[in-house]
Amino acid sequence: MSLAIAARFARRELRGGLRGFRIFLACLALGVAAIAAVGSVRTSIQAGLEREGAALLGGDAEMEFTYRFATDEERAWMNAQAIAVSEVTDFRSMAVVDGPTGAERGLTQIKSVDAAYPLVGEVVLDPPIPLPDALAGTDALPGAVMERVLKDRLGLETGDTFRLGTQDFILSATLVTEPDSAAGGFALGPRTIVRTEDLANSSLLGAGTLFSTRYRLDLPEAAPLEALEDEAEDLFEASGLRWTDARNGAPGVQQFVDRLGAFLVLVGLSGLAVGGVGVSAAVRAYLSGKTGVIATLKTLGADRRTIFQTYFLQIGALTILGILLGLVLGAGLPLLLSPIIEARLPIPAVFAIYPAPLLEAAIYGALAALIFTLWPLARTDDIRAATLFRDALGSGSLLPAWPYLIAISALLAALIWIAIWFSDAMTLTLATAGGIVGVLLVLTLAAMGIRALARRATKLRSTRGRTALRLALGSIGGPREEATSVVLSLGLGLSVLAAVGQIDGNLRNAIAGELPEVAPSYFFVDIQNDQLPEFRERLDANEAVSRVDSAPMLRGIITRINDRPARDVAGGHWVLDGDRGVTYTDAQPENTTLTAGEWWPEDYTGPPLISFAAEEAEEMGLALGDTMTVNILGRDITGTIASFREVDFSTAGIGFILSMNPSALVGAPHTHIATVYADEDAEAGILRELANLFPNITAVRVRDAINRVSDVLAGLAAATSYGASATLLTGFLVLIGAAAAGERARTYEAAVLKTIGASRGRILSSFALRAALLGAGAGLVAIAAGITAGWAVTTFVMETSFSVIWPNALVIVIGGVLATLFAGLAFALRPLAARPAQVLRARE
Repeated sequence: MSLAIAARFARRELRGGLRGFRIFLACLALGVAAIAAVGSVRTSIQAGLEREGAALLGGDAEMEFTYRFATDEERAWMNAQAIAVSEVTDFRSMAVVDGPTGAERGLTQIKSVDAAYPLVGEVVLDPPIPLPDALAGTDALPGAVMERVLKDRLGLETGDTFRLGTQDFILSATLVTEPDSAAGGFALGPRTIVRTEDLANSSLLGAGTLFSTRYRLDLPEAAPLEALEDEAEDLFEASGLRWTDARNGAPGVQQFVDRLGAFLVLVGLSGLAVGGVGVSAAVRAYLSGKTGVIATLKTLGADRRTIFQTYFLQIGALTILGILLGLVLGAGLPLLLSPIIEARLPIPAVFAIYPAPLLEAAIYGALAALIFTLWPLARTDDIRAATLFRDALGSGSLLPAWPYLIAISALLAALIWIAIWFSDAMTLTLATAGGIVGVLLVLTLAAMGIRALARRATKLRSTRGRTALRLALGSIGGPREEATSVVLSLGLGLSVLAAVGQIDGNLRNAIAGELPEVAPSYFFVDIQNDQLPEFRERLDANEAVSRVDSAPMLRGIITRINDRPARDVAGGHWVLDGDRGVTYTDAQPENTTLTAGEWWPEDYTGPPLISFAAEEAEEMGLALGDTMTVNILGRDITGTIASFREVDFSTAGIGFILSMNPSALVGAPHTHIATVYADEDAEAGILRELANLFPNITAVRVRDAINRVSDVLAGLAAATSYGASATLLTGFLVLIGAAAAGERARTYEAAVLKTIGASRGRILSSFALRAALLGAGAGLVAIAAGITAGWAVTTFVMETSFSVIWPNALVIVIGGVLATLFAGLAFALRPLAARPAQVLRARE
């Protein structure tokens, strides 16, 4: 028979409507919608970053230098290329307000600007006045603007005065938005903007202090950005220059959005896998109800290929419908919710319908539907017409014929390859795919184990006399596959949610709970050389201070290793991203443990020697005797690695990747950094005393920094939880489908039980126990899978210790029980209300 005949049969079958396929469509549509929505939001943000690249950056291009201003030669090159140049410095300091009960202080991220700022975009203030007017101040004091959160924290009003370093400012307005905020990256404090020239007497921008200088360039319209970048890097290769341009105005944000979007799409794929279980169950249930039709077709001479094509075409048409519904939802929901999303995003987004993420979601949906429908379709291939009348789909070989297994394996490989290509994260994709397949396999084995245990439990003496329990166990261990569908669908959704909960909890513990018992109270930076003796003297005299550590502090960029570009040797290692702390010391510090090599002798004055962090050195492939060039304040210093040492950043104390002998850094302007360990009650007094004595020093409270990082992690965990919740919702839909598919069997079961004298209450108890036991089983398996996945990610990806978050695990089990109870009891009402005689006559 031809494909045309199969298509005609399929068209006639579809005239009966969508009965039996509503869960199929819902599962597929929801999985596709989740992936399409995440992709659409990600693409909208990318479009916003591309469109507003110059505004986000503050110009068409940016040249950044660490702890210094541009030289005359560098400024001359910028002026020759650009229509206009704006100079911006960025650093942290303390804003101080004198009050009747003493001074109030708040950590702030200061941006000092020139008259040309901003080259692109607009600074929005409250009241709405131009930025130059706000910064002009009064005849007596220069002006400043700051974010509302810092203004409120310090109790300031417009017109009040505050101090930065040794310079007083008048608050002219509240900073609402700045066009280049996304390019600034992570900040520990709210923003304050002042004029750079007004900081001349503040003692905040002295030699060796920690600040960065950014030069924004307004270029001619046809300026070749790539060629200018190459020219600048060739001319100023040894200067520590970092170039950014409008092609990627906020590279950190772009990278974060790409990685988070890829991760959420992979979470969406796990939802699609859950939906695939529902799709497979729906196809199986549909074909089981069509055994009479299939038998008739075979009796009339239809061959196996025609029957397969008939139902393949039907399911294919419904798959297209499900994918289209999912694409409409995935494209429409971001558009509908765009005002809410844009209000919560700190970066621009251009919401529209983008074909690329919709195509990606459609491909995922089509492949998942093929994988999960071929299996039940294939099992009808070799069944004789006579056996079809005996529910052949419930018996026979569990696995389909080998050609179908090869096809399913090829489709699964294609899905994984496409996911790698779209996400550009091979390790993450393979780990996710392996995790999903592994969890599905474990859940399948668990379902088989639960059924086997239920069969054995019915024979135990302890279950005798407990009719409802024995009926529930008998049903779970019976020939129907409701238990498998429930454990697979609910278990996978709960597993994803459990893994997210375990990872989030352990990450929070790693930041807050795994700090040493005695962590520093404050980090102090920008301590000048002549201030250090009195700084130490004051703290040593304070009985509340138990310990003070200090070290010289410079910042440098590793540019070359063994006379080759550093990235050619160490790839994209994080140590090479931007500048790193550099210190020097004569003798080996008491708390330093060498893992290889030797420390330089005291009073050593030979060629520069380096002691490098051992773990990072191993990751970068470094060895003793390698040479390393570090650019410090525009000067290249090349040293030889003489030793590797342990550096433990988890102590929250001072830790430097790179340490050198003192003579290597002679003449380099620098400051000192210190950590102070003190009683918590004395922290505020220590800060007041030191800030009054040394107004240029910046203090960072360790607890505040930890809370700031925790807030960021909470947002990431929330985004991931939303993706996991979509997976769980799909699993709940599959549960409803399984419950609906088993309604006819429960109706017959209830009729038989009523006939032999069982009450409605006992039958309902049996149904409830069955649902609760299956939910508890799925929840327990999900806990095991989630804890395993959480352990793997925490241990091997985040490289931190792992402990089980038991409250989260308990919620997962309770959630599993409640979900199956709701779905099971919702479809138990009609079986209980059915009259036994009517039901039993219909089965004759």
